[in-house]
Amino acid sequence: MKRTPLYDKHLALGAKMVPFAGFEMPVSYAGINVEHQCVRQQVGVFDVSHMGQFTVKGPQAKALLQWTTSNDLEQLKPGKAQYSCFPNHTGGIVDDLIIYQIAEDDYFLVVNASNIDKDFAHLEKENKSFGALLNNLSDDYALLAVQGPLAAQTLQPLTQVSLDEIPYYHFTQGTLAGIDNILISATGYTGAGGFELYVHKNEAAALWDAVLHSGSSLGIQPVGLAARDTLRLEMGYCLYGNDINDHTSPISAGLGWITKFTKPFINSETLRAEKEAGSERKLVGFKLLDRGIPRHDYILENQAGQAIGVVTSGTMSPSLSEGIGMGYLDRAYCTLGTKIFVRIRDKQIPAEIVKLPFYKA
Repeated sequence: MKRTPLYDKHLALGAKMVPFAGFEMPVSYAGINVEHQCVRQQVGVFDVSHMGQFTVKGPQAKALLQWTTSNDLEQLKPGKAQYSCFPNHTGGIVDDLIIYQIAEDDYFLVVNASNIDKDFAHLEKENKSFGALLNNLSDDYALLAVQGPLAAQTLQPLTQVSLDEIPYYHFTQGTLAGIDNILISATGYTGAGGFELYVHKNEAAALWDAVLHSGSSLGIQPVGLAARDTLRLEMGYCLYGNDINDHTSPISAGLGWITKFTKPFINSETLRAEKEAGSERKLVGFKLLDRGIPRHDYILENQAGQAIGVVTSGTMSPSLSEGIGMGYLDRAYCTLGTKIFVRIRDKQIPAEIVKLPFYKA
């Protein structure tokens, strides 16, 4: 098991540690609901240093990424970030990622921890036709996510950068807490606002301490992976390995908005045909109408008890106090307001198809 540079900090804070994507990671500190509400109402800090980071540089960098990602890099410019995915050659998704354009021929990619080796091998294979300069810097970086309505108020005393002037999905590079060359990104996985801070691993502990100290008067708390999951699910954000994988297309996953047919990319013609014809199954959000908690791989049924889909993510929403979930359904049942049933043990629990996100601030 790998450890992030903040492993000792988590132990000192009493975190419950679990294996995740090959790392020993904090799943919770004070408890899921406490940490969840802290992010929604105040500010929390996450260690997500397990995530992967690549650089793609050189005159062929843009051409390689246009071919290997579903979104259109023509919409990017230096200082802007873009959510995208790597389509595979068989209709599924290699991974989802964020692309940062540092300069004209300089891109910084952030990928999921469990897919670092797979993603880099995929890029290397496709790059044989392009010749861009690829580097896997995942072991060099740490990543802190400072999330919540008080995130800017927490970080502003630590930097000369005007944080309020960084638009959503934009970034800058600057000094924070006396540490140079931090990539300060107005992104996150919680729907609560905030920033993600990319820093060299040797500086991670100092940055972590500075953030917690600066936010202490605002009620900042360290937050683990469990609350990160409930926060992202309330927003309807996909999690790779649950809601999307090598066999789910971005069209059926509701990621048509990052699948741009303004340029050719891997398997684009197949995905274009799927978009025009409509997916046989779609990823939808649902809420339970009775008590219960939907879980990954629970079966979705119609009233007659026939299987019509499967749950990919589910939880008891800390913000809404009701069972919520996402899952793939036969398209005949995907209309908003349609009543379906979740098979929980030996019972059919009624649920309703709802519009995402579940939680609206």
